[in-house]
Amino acid sequence: MKSASERHFSPGSPEETPLHKMLFLPAAALCCLCSVVTMAAEQLIQDDLTLTRRVGESVSFSCGGTEQCGTYIYWYQKKKNETFRVIFDINKNNGNIDRSYSSHPQLDDFSAITTNKGWELEIKQVKSDHSATYYCSFCLTVRGNYYFIFGSGTKLSVTDEQVVKPVVSVYPAASRAHLEGNSSLLCVASAMFPPLVQFSWKRQKKNGGEPEELPPAEGEQLELRESGRTIAIRMVDRDVFDTYMYRCSVKHEGGTVEAQTQQEVPALPPALYVPSIYEVKLLCLLYTVLIVKSLVYCCGLSLLMILTNKGPSTNCTHAD
Repeated sequence: MKSASERHFSPGSPEETPLHKMLFLPAAALCCLCSVVTMAAEQLIQDDLTLTRRVGESVSFSCGGTEQCGTYIYWYQKKKNETFRVIFDINKNNGNIDRSYSSHPQLDDFSAITTNKGWELEIKQVKSDHSATYYCSFCLTVRGNYYFIFGSGTKLSVTDEQVVKPVVSVYPAASRAHLEGNSSLLCVASAMFPPLVQFSWKRQKKNGGEPEELPPAEGEQLELRESGRTIAIRMVDRDVFDTYMYRCSVKHEGGTVEAQTQQEVPALPPALYVPSIYEVKLLCLLYTVLIVKSLVYCCGLSLLMILTNKGPSTNCTHAD
């Protein structure tokens, strides 16, 4: 049995609570909710970006990080141009499913399956209208308030088309930031199906050393999606001492693909010292003093030479 609070705040429950209404807001509102509570707990992990199946095949959706959750894991379906729809929740301790509050029209198509990753959402026979993105979530209590933490989602494509790995290339991106101590790198993933990918970066010192994984871009990476390809532009800081070689890789349903080439980001050039206006004025004063002293010295030396060369008269008068 669920606790009173869990029953009251279960998504899709008949009680008209504020949270119940919030769970059926558009996806943008739910994303904002997730952002607000990110600091309160880690997000759930859905490793699969996409899954591709043919009609009649089976599929299951994993959800990691559930050790931080309470007892119940909730699953949602999000179709294009539609809001989130709750499917059911799974008791992660025994796999029991609660469908009592769900009004999903495909409810009987879904079940739960246990794997080494825990309890997962399963569709035993995929239909074309199962194409959607599936999210797991759990309820978090913070200071008496209830929030739902969501995973990143896994997109299911129901099609006969084959999964094709992307072709990955990395290039330097021209930018004025290069002159300001930064450099821009461009990674292109193309010719893949399904089109959804995830970028990551590594760097290694040019003169050797172990490759190191770069942390997530956190606002320093721009992604552009167009027909047939996805482009990531990442800003990197140039190192003061070392030149680094950068390589990008792309996570895809067909596997992770690494760019065959690397891009060099040179170390910063030695900084040029620019004196202040006061230092310039002082330097001009010193030069003026030196010039005046030189003139005085030259004039004095010239006068001394004139006086030395003049001497007494040498004319003699002889008596007859």
